[in-house]
Amino acid sequence: LIGTLLVQVPAGLATDPAAYTSWLTSIHPKYGGWTPVFDKLGFFAIFTSIWFKLIMVLLTTSVLACSVNRAPRLWKLAFHPRTRMGETFFTHAPLRASVLVPAEPGETMDYVREVLQSHRFRTVTDPDDDGLNLYADRFRWGPFGTVVAHLSFVLILVGFFLSATTGFKNTQFIVPVGSTVQVGNGTGLSVKAMSFNDAYYPDGSPSDYASDLILYKNGAQVDRKTIRVNHPMKAGGVSFYQSFFGEAAAIKVTDSAGKTLYDDAAALQWQSDDGQQSIGKFDIKSKGLSVYVIDVASGKTDPNIKPGQLQLEVDQAGKTEPIGTQVVDQGKPTTIAGLTYTFERTRQFTGLIVAHDPGAPFVWIGSTLLVLGLFLVFFFPHRRVWVRIRKTSAGSQVLCASTAKRDVAFKPRFQQLVADIQLAGTPSSSTEK
Repeated sequence: LIGTLLVQVPAGLATDPAAYTSWLTSIHPKYGGWTPVFDKLGFFAIFTSIWFKLIMVLLTTSVLACSVNRAPRLWKLAFHPRTRMGETFFTHAPLRASVLVPAEPGETMDYVREVLQSHRFRTVTDPDDDGLNLYADRFRWGPFGTVVAHLSFVLILVGFFLSATTGFKNTQFIVPVGSTVQVGNGTGLSVKAMSFNDAYYPDGSPSDYASDLILYKNGAQVDRKTIRVNHPMKAGGVSFYQSFFGEAAAIKVTDSAGKTLYDDAAALQWQSDDGQQSIGKFDIKSKGLSVYVIDVASGKTDPNIKPGQLQLEVDQAGKTEPIGTQVVDQGKPTTIAGLTYTFERTRQFTGLIVAHDPGAPFVWIGSTLLVLGLFLVFFFPHRRVWVRIRKTSAGSQVLCASTAKRDVAFKPRFQQLVADIQLAGTPSSSTEK
């Protein structure tokens, strides 16, 4: 409920203190003074919080306890059923019938058993001093569907727990064409985008997005593939899905001695509030600088930023105001706050979803077992019939009864069963209650 009502931190931000602090600031107007309280309680990342994990453990324990408690009773019903019921059962059971047949009890028992077996019931005979008792049932494995469903739920919880604790999912993984980006999360993987191509139908709607990617493991190439929206690249349990794309600005930064501090492309992945500007950001960690790259949004105009230009805003850690803001021309080095910035050119970037989901096999198996368990419970209900045969002056009396709990479809089948017993035994009379 908390995860549904409260906005959750985007994947990847929780491990970046600066980005997380900035995100908290952005949602502060929504929650006001409750923001730091919710943050301390872990409500903004509830699905990886200690609260959620504790509830999952308790729920799993509860489900297992229920299954352990229920399984022996189901086993007894299936393999050691109660074959003899008291007199009141045959007069008060929800489904009951009495049939008189002109045959001896032993012969009548044979008729009844044949009828039940023709209806695919298993039969167990239990003679007593008063006459003959017969127990019959069908779908004795059906009730085990509840145990299967419970255990499947445990598997789903285990899978979710594994994914939440050892997996990761980054929905904003950006790789500029020509650049190599580390996947992180202890994978040792990095991705280089060689090219990106997008195609469109005549009406302007997209028909294809394709990224040519090279995957490295600890610096050695392990795969190369052109991925599309429904054709990901997978390696070592990590999947790379095509998600979005955009433009990036290739920028080179050098210090006064000519040392290169940054030489890569900053993805212009954000939009200004008014939609007029595309914004990107890169960091020069050795100098404690954050540089915002501002361009005119596609289809928009800005008198301050002309085609072939970008605006750079340089922020220093610990300072509230930018230490330098300047519009730069493509290909012309410009000095800002002691460093030289060169806007080399624009490139495309490909946006990926990178996910490692170790719990997925458990979830798939659990989901399959859940469907199987529900199928057993609802389509194969355990149907039980008790029969008592007594000797009478005219032959034999056949008493039939069944509980038929939550199985309304069994009533007409029970009536047909009784009718078949009457026909098989050639009864002289019949009364049903």
